[in-house]
Amino acid sequence: MKLYSNEVGVFALGGLYEVGKNCYGIQYKDEIILIDCGSLFPDDGMHGVSQILPNFDYLRENQDKIVGIFITHGHEDHIGGINHLSKNIDIKNIYTSGLAKGLIAKKIGNKRTQQLIREYSEDDVINTKHFSVSFYRTNHSIPDSYGIVVKTPYGNIVHSGDYKFDFTPIGPITNFSKITKTAEEGVLCLLSDSTNSLLPGFTLSESKVGDSINNIYQNIDGRVIVASFASNIHRIKQIVESSIKTKRKVAIFGRSMENSIKVGTELGYIKAPRGTFVNGHHIKDLKNNEVTILCTGSQGEPLAALSRIANGTHKDIKIIPGDTVIFSSSPIPGNKYSVNRTINNLFKQGANVIVNSPLTDTHTSGHAGQGEQQLLFSLLKPKHFIPIHGEYHMLYEHVETAIECGIKPDNCHIIENGEVLGFTKTKVRRVGKINADSVYISGSNVSDISNAILRQRKLLSENGILTIIVSMNKKTKEIISTPTVTSRGFIFMKENEELTDRIKSLAVETIEGYISTHNHIVADNLRKALFEPIRNLIYEITERRPIVIPVIMCI
Repeated sequence: MKLYSNEVGVFALGGLYEVGKNCYGIQYKDEIILIDCGSLFPDDGMHGVSQILPNFDYLRENQDKIVGIFITHGHEDHIGGINHLSKNIDIKNIYTSGLAKGLIAKKIGNKRTQQLIREYSEDDVINTKHFSVSFYRTNHSIPDSYGIVVKTPYGNIVHSGDYKFDFTPIGPITNFSKITKTAEEGVLCLLSDSTNSLLPGFTLSESKVGDSINNIYQNIDGRVIVASFASNIHRIKQIVESSIKTKRKVAIFGRSMENSIKVGTELGYIKAPRGTFVNGHHIKDLKNNEVTILCTGSQGEPLAALSRIANGTHKDIKIIPGDTVIFSSSPIPGNKYSVNRTINNLFKQGANVIVNSPLTDTHTSGHAGQGEQQLLFSLLKPKHFIPIHGEYHMLYEHVETAIECGIKPDNCHIIENGEVLGFTKTKVRRVGKINADSVYISGSNVSDISNAILRQRKLLSENGILTIIVSMNKKTKEIISTPTVTSRGFIFMKENEELTDRIKSLAVETIEGYISTHNHIVADNLRKALFEPIRNLIYEITERRPIVIPVIMCI
């Protein structure tokens, strides 16, 4: 990638063709501004993966240019990679605000890194050598959400953040005056949230969801179990308030939910009388109509609290017939199967399940529909447009809306993660690509998983493993006993004796052929000689390809 010295580069390390791991960069000469650094939920096929992050190779190579990272808001798909980033790259400043600051500080246990956090307000302007960064308040499903304006030598580049235009919000309304002021200065390029670009009109107001949840609570006699995003503080606030109105205590399950409520309470977003929150062990001492269980797992995550409750494996909570489970969320693209599986398991356990629908309104999106997107285009009047934060069809539909609002088709740019656009005052060009492959994280040891390991895990999950063990006398070059065949996840041994006998016979035949042409037994070479014939035989009979592991024991 060769960015000319007179060009402002714009790129994404994540967030394009996907919903998650948002990370965007603006570069000019010797300075890079980063906006957000998020993570992505792994899907069911990513065995053993706990987190998916952007690739930081380019940032590592250019870390001396990084002015700082600017955070739009505190959702995991915007802050989930900061801990990993700060451990691997020298980041000088983390600019954030309000709730996001508290969540990031909790996420980063390292005190040295916590000292890099700089809190900004809506009135702040942060000047660097080549850039000037300012902020405007937006509405989203979490407090303290902002759009970010980066003034470059060729005009303003606006990052919308995750936003919607909520005219009856919980908390302050969007700062339209700052948006129009930015437009008056001129907007070179808009990078804008595409998640709801297929939704006509405007997104439902968050306050309407609160009314709906209140109505649902008034008509429930048993326990209420609510699953929501841990970071959706507005929603958690509404659930707590509905619990207080109906004289229910609230028990929290899920570490991320506990952290969010702790931060939200400390910052005053969640207010509840002393004694409202109770330890999960104490709910057995309460009547069923005095209990709200607030937990994680709204996306069907296998290890989250609600999934374990649904499976009957949670150590503290078992479904009691008559329990009502409220999904105060909608499935993220790719999670629908997991969510449906959890819902089915809850019904099997005897629970009533309420999901978001036009009749219940237990959830509303924090993302702009087409009506709001049209309004933002009309307010900002950007010369160029880059749709971000969405799968390809979302980006495509967002471009269609932009063109309807008068932006020239040639000035709408759908790019991939890693692709760099170079802007001057009059021109834009596709510069090239930087490495933006996803990084897969396993467990808490922050070790990267290669694509090869993921492929092996997928193969294991689909086809299993077969091991053949052969013991040999190294001196006489004789097979000591009949080879042993074992299988995990491939075949049931007792029902497949004919296949295992053929594998044993082929192994003996192959070894004897090897011995007849070699003076010495080399275990590694003998293993290689066994592998291909046995794998081909298995595929010929079963049309499956388990991982075949020959083991040679020379005695």
